[in-house]
Amino acid sequence: MKKTVKWRFALIGLAAVLSVVFLLPNTPIFKLMPEGYRTNMPDKGIILGLDLQGGIYLVFEVEGQKAVEQTIVRSSLNIKKLLDKKNLKADVKTEAANIIVTPASADVRKVIEGTYTTMIARESGGSVSYTLSDKEAKAIKDNATEQALETIRNRIDQFGVTEPVIQRQGVNELIVQLPGVKDPKRAIELIGKTAQLEFRLVDDDAPIAAEIPLSIKPAEEEELIKKYADKIPQDAELRFERHINKETNEITKKPMLLKKEIAMTGDSLSEARVAIDSRFNTPYVSITFNTEGAKLFEEVTGRYVKKRLAIILDDNIYSAPVIQEKIAGGNAQITGSYTMEEAKDLSIVLRAGSLPAPVKMHQNVTVGPSLGRDSIEAGKIASLAAFVLVASFMLVYYKLSGLIADLALTLNIFFLLGVMAAMNATLTMPGIAGIVLAIGMAVDTNVLLFERMRDELKLGKTPRSAVDSGYDKAFLTIVDSHVTTLITAAVLFQFGTGPIKGFAVTLSIGIIINLFTSLIGTKAVFDFIHTKKEVKSLSI
Repeated sequence: MKKTVKWRFALIGLAAVLSVVFLLPNTPIFKLMPEGYRTNMPDKGIILGLDLQGGIYLVFEVEGQKAVEQTIVRSSLNIKKLLDKKNLKADVKTEAANIIVTPASADVRKVIEGTYTTMIARESGGSVSYTLSDKEAKAIKDNATEQALETIRNRIDQFGVTEPVIQRQGVNELIVQLPGVKDPKRAIELIGKTAQLEFRLVDDDAPIAAEIPLSIKPAEEEELIKKYADKIPQDAELRFERHINKETNEITKKPMLLKKEIAMTGDSLSEARVAIDSRFNTPYVSITFNTEGAKLFEEVTGRYVKKRLAIILDDNIYSAPVIQEKIAGGNAQITGSYTMEEAKDLSIVLRAGSLPAPVKMHQNVTVGPSLGRDSIEAGKIASLAAFVLVASFMLVYYKLSGLIADLALTLNIFFLLGVMAAMNATLTMPGIAGIVLAIGMAVDTNVLLFERMRDELKLGKTPRSAVDSGYDKAFLTIVDSHVTTLITAAVLFQFGTGPIKGFAVTLSIGIIINLFTSLIGTKAVFDFIHTKKEVKSLSI
């Protein structure tokens, strides 16, 4: 019996030491520890959630119709290439969510409809209009929302936010919670950037190209577009490259006439990283294509030697270098007038992939640290009040046994926080509610044990025998109640949202630890008392 008691106390002591080690980073003492300790020991502790440490809460709407329109545009480009390979001549253009093919001969229709079997065709004169079915359009919108969710998650992971909450809400909305973010503007721009990379030919051969000024002020952009609207060829459009004078910080825009046809996109990117130009000591983004993309890039650059190829991201021209020769190997550079931070963010969105459709921000709530402090104080008061009331009840109603239960309750909370710190779990207000409920569960366990002991004492058993019988007979009831609650917590964690998951995590940990402190901890104390002396009465 003595050896068993010693091993149980040793186990409790080990748990206490580990809890201290993992909780140290959440205390001011950690900063006073030697550098070697802080480097080699756990240094994160419990992470505070959005409602406790502040941060930003965002709601985005995925514009699924844009994804449908982009699918139509890509399909129209593929149809053009398909007809060219078959040496079939037809004018292919897009209008809203339709592809108009003129003239639509039997051969042309056979080629198109043999490849795009799900498209709906409608004849009108000598033309045929192709569009997506409602079912396919709905599937594209749904996929766009799911892809946007994963893309945003990848971007935030690379941005370095700890314990973000990213989830879908309704049909096409995404909720993003970023605790502890100190630069909300940068985070919002990173998340919301569509990052659709395109390579398009600069149309320097068009007659109007010689008339367009080399540089304008940003305020003159709309006026210039109106001025040349009637002179721009149908297969071209006016776009602008932004320049910043590093000495004066003056912003200017360089107009360019671009072909509407997209030579290639960034879908085949395999890597994007920041590098430094050794000549000018300025950052740029180096991109690498996968095998398929490298072949296409080589083909495009070979086709347009001595021409300018514009690199466009989200409708903004980043650079338009002259292709001196065919480029093999699948490597390219995106240069521009941006800072190291901007270059890093650009590489992040390119690595994480482009959003399948633009996202529109519906809600932007910044939670300040003062609100977080208020929440922490409210949580502390609630937890302390629960502990004091419960501990007082146990002490008054169960006397010395109640004091043992209060000791176990204290260890229960301490171990719970230690396990959360070891897991680097996020503590939120619902999580604090889970801790308060775990306190109630801990007391409930001890009430079951003590009432069983009282029943055994009434039957005339000795204190030692009453304790042993009480634990034996209450064991299955206690385990059963804890397992059923644990199953409920698991369901909440699996299907609940962020705050509910936080509640489920703390409740689950509290339940498991409660079994340890109640069935092992308190029993060890009772056994220790009985091994030291013969107890004639039990204070219960």
